Amino acid sequence: MSRRIAVILGGRSSENPVSVASARSVVGALESAGADVVTIEIDRSGRWQLESGRKAIDAGERLPSKEVATTLSDVDVVFPVLHGPFGADGTVQGLLELAGVPYVGAGVLA
Repeated sequence: MSRRIAVILGGRSSENPVSVASARSVVGALESAGADVVTIEIDRSGRWQLESGRKAIDAGERLPSKEVATTLSDVDVVFPVLHGPFGADGTVQGLLELAGVPYVGAGVLA
């Protein structure tokens, strides 16, 4: 049974394109390892959008079905790939902790 992993990428900071490029590598590695990957991209305006895997990141495809919150509650773990303010500053980690969603990486205070 494969793990269902949500990769959060993008973000409101000027480092958005760097995060998207980093996420391509992370998603590719997770998919190669057999994980079921869903991506959640935060655009520069702060809107959260569901996507499905590396191909969706490359093609800009969006899934019109589930809500982001529902998806986050239905994954085994979240892998934040965010850089700069509103991402690497503990903001998203705090949101995930409040929602009781497990994630990898440094915690809120780090």
